[in-house]
Amino acid sequence: MPARAIDCHVHLPTPDWLDGSMAGYVEAAEAYFRSPVQRATLAGLAGKYRELGVRAVLLAWDAETATGRPRVPNETVAAACAEYPDVFTGFGSVDPHKGEAAVAEVAAIADLGLRGVKFHPGTSGIGARQPGGQGIRLDYARPIRLDAVAAAYPGLTVIAAHFGWPWHLELIAMALHKTNIYIDISGWSPRRIPPEVIHELRGRLASQFVWGSDYPFISPERCLSELGALGLPGDVLQKVLYANAAQILGLSEP
Repeated sequence: MPARAIDCHVHLPTPDWLDGSMAGYVEAAEAYFRSPVQRATLAGLAGKYRELGVRAVLLAWDAETATGRPRVPNETVAAACAEYPDVFTGFGSVDPHKGEAAVAEVAAIADLGLRGVKFHPGTSGIGARQPGGQGIRLDYARPIRLDAVAAAYPGLTVIAAHFGWPWHLELIAMALHKTNIYIDISGWSPRRIPPEVIHELRGRLASQFVWGSDYPFISPERCLSELGALGLPGDVLQKVLYANAAQILGLSEP
């Protein structure tokens, strides 16, 4: 069945990420999202998204320097995409603190056939409501830090996750200024997304928004149901759920 939507923000619900990379973080994130995390195999994940008619963009994870926790290798995500090509697309991840090795890793990600690179700057449910936020700094997640990059490299597509909250107006201004900046609405229940964001999503920035769930913290089923209840015009919903991401990823229309 062809995809009716593309979930641009999917973490692996497998032990290597949840019990390795996320060790010590999961409980705080579950409390923040008010939802228990369900572990699953890659086969189970593929079946889930296939049944929904949704293509999942799987994310590798590398923040070893800052967290001291093991990475989810880019090769792991590439192998999953190769095994389930009808339902998975992938982004690699690079820890920029690794210097020349990080630069080489970006080239390796392209060679693996992955479609982008994921960086992990800060703002999220990870560390939320904990003393010192478990050492995670939010200032690195401010969207304006991406503005100089997008200006210097107009051919580079920049996707800012979680719509830049709490600096979402800053990110909206950036997207209005630069057409190579896209806004990812993952990590939020759609019914709780600030009205200023929804106003731009349904209006002049409809072609620069993409949908992501942040699974396994928020289910795609919940996101799709709540997005459908927002009363968005059909053409806008189609852009946000599928067309914009398909264009970025180089996928054909369903």
